[in-house]
Amino acid sequence: MSSLFPHLFEPITLGTRTIRNRIVSSGHDTVLDDHGAIGDDLVAYHEARAQGGCGLIVLQVSGVHETARYTNHVLMATDDSSIPGYRSVAEAVHRHGATIFAQLFHPGREVMDGERGMAPRAVAPSDEPQERFKVVPEALSTEVIKEIIAGYASAAKRITDAGIDGVEIVASHGYLPIQFFNPRVNTRTDEYGGSPDNRRRFLAEVVAGVRAAVGPDVVVGLRISGEEKTEDGLVATEILDLIEHLDSLDCLDYFSITAGDSSTLQGAVHIVPSMQIDPAYAATLSEQVKKITDKPVMVAGRINQPHEAEKAIAEGRTDMAIMTRAMICDPEIANKSGRDAVDEIRACIGCNQACIGHFQMGVPISCIQYPESGRELTFLPRPRVRTRRRVLVIGGGPAGLKAAAVAAEAGDDVVLCEREPHLGGAVLLAQELPYRSEFGGAATNLSAEAKRAGVDIRTSTTVTQQILDDVAPEHVIVATGAKQRMPHLEVDDAAFVIGARDYLSTQPILPTGRVLVTDWKGDWIGLGIALRLAEARVPVTLATAANFAGAAIQQYTRTLLMSQALRDGVDFVNDARLVGVDADTGYLQSTLCEIVHEVDDVAATIVSGAPQSVIPDIDFGSASVHTIGDALAPRTVEEAVFEGLEAASRLAVAS
Repeated sequence: MSSLFPHLFEPITLGTRTIRNRIVSSGHDTVLDDHGAIGDDLVAYHEARAQGGCGLIVLQVSGVHETARYTNHVLMATDDSSIPGYRSVAEAVHRHGATIFAQLFHPGREVMDGERGMAPRAVAPSDEPQERFKVVPEALSTEVIKEIIAGYASAAKRITDAGIDGVEIVASHGYLPIQFFNPRVNTRTDEYGGSPDNRRRFLAEVVAGVRAAVGPDVVVGLRISGEEKTEDGLVATEILDLIEHLDSLDCLDYFSITAGDSSTLQGAVHIVPSMQIDPAYAATLSEQVKKITDKPVMVAGRINQPHEAEKAIAEGRTDMAIMTRAMICDPEIANKSGRDAVDEIRACIGCNQACIGHFQMGVPISCIQYPESGRELTFLPRPRVRTRRRVLVIGGGPAGLKAAAVAAEAGDDVVLCEREPHLGGAVLLAQELPYRSEFGGAATNLSAEAKRAGVDIRTSTTVTQQILDDVAPEHVIVATGAKQRMPHLEVDDAAFVIGARDYLSTQPILPTGRVLVTDWKGDWIGLGIALRLAEARVPVTLATAANFAGAAIQQYTRTLLMSQALRDGVDFVNDARLVGVDADTGYLQSTLCEIVHEVDDVAATIVSGAPQSVIPDIDFGSASVHTIGDALAPRTVEEAVFEGLEAASRLAVAS
């Protein structure tokens, strides 16, 4: 039992099941399915978290009816062909002492994908349009409503007969069950619409039907947004009334509380809240639920560290802590917390890039800090070298740190040289941007991994021929990163022009007046600098060559950044590249046509242009050389860390 987290590691009983601790991996789509079924990749993914000490694992959503296909890769539990997959993942999780539930799901109008690229078709209580995915649903007939209700029950029976310990009915984030309850979405006049009793009838019948199908010994829970946090969304008092009614049916064993709504950008940011949102913020909602039920309550919402979970439980705001992204980033977080090894935890930084960001691109999820996630069968267990070799890693940014750590863990003798006094590379600049301070945690985590692995780390050390001769490596991994590149511009001698990297690293005092920030990619840098200046009450114009500011940022993260930029008065020019600057004017060439746009009264221009790879000019002799990360081609931290993992793993396999 942990001495630091006694509440977090106290067992808890949900229905007939006792869970070994209060740490939960909630249902989240992984895109690790095998043509809509559970295959080896998904089993390995969840087994890693069970082996890592998680108490409860909730599988991603399982469709209960043919109309529930909200993506092209959703798991379906509509026929017996799904049973072997559920059985496999249940057995894998049970091997390590964890408990596993599955989510029962119908999206209603919240449908992302159509067939083969066509516009999505959806069903809902009424034909009220959905703003975010631009869907106008088909109003459900009473006959199909009955089919769907029966589908929840039959899917629950099928899943639990396969060995899954329980089921969780998904009524969160504006999905079908809660669409029936919301009078702004459900405009029906039959038995499933109109009065509060009629609007909650669908969910009440689903709950009762599932319980009847699985019997008293299977756990049945409900996932619901405690507040939808969007215009025309359900507020806490409405949700609490619904929970109180459902609790009185005596069919549910627990409530899983989250926040947000999928139908609008404003509400969707709470589905996977990014680093702009305070840790454990939704515990205010679970606390209200605990006041009206004696059933156990769990809560999601940026609980990334064990001390945050412990505090929420100790204060009586929740009974269990959902730490899903924390376990995507570090599957061993429960084991590490359990032995009080908090310094070993690889903390999630809430960037959303490779987890929900990958899902929204329709590719398997992972983590920018831990690319082994979602690739367990490729990279784990870590290969071991047969013969210890000398490996030199040049560069202490994310790519070099990951490569050095993995090579050392595999058994090689690794020396890492970094010319700067600090490790972390460009990550140290990223953390200087507003709402980005947690990003520096990636450098901290990767540095700690390399040190624990036994890497000989030498900072303030530029690799010379003398150092190369002294180290005498058999293998060299070049991870020297990238440097600032200024685009070809016509610049008046009187103009103040500075590159984004120089601006962030030197933090100069800018001339008084409007600042033009130009951005070639639509990522964090231009938008972050514009926000930083605007929050200091500096007038700012952000010009991006992308279709819109923040185009390369994960949607939920961008929504929060853009909403703040709008409040702070940032002016935007899209589809435009900087071509010239004179004493007080910036000249922007449209990327779409011949038009040139002038920005007047410009006191300073900050240029975020395409970076340029840095390649050391040195003869490595007979050593094998692998170039990775930005030194190979400037991209993001995700690619850098992945290539560090890949390069070191290949070295180990080749030994």
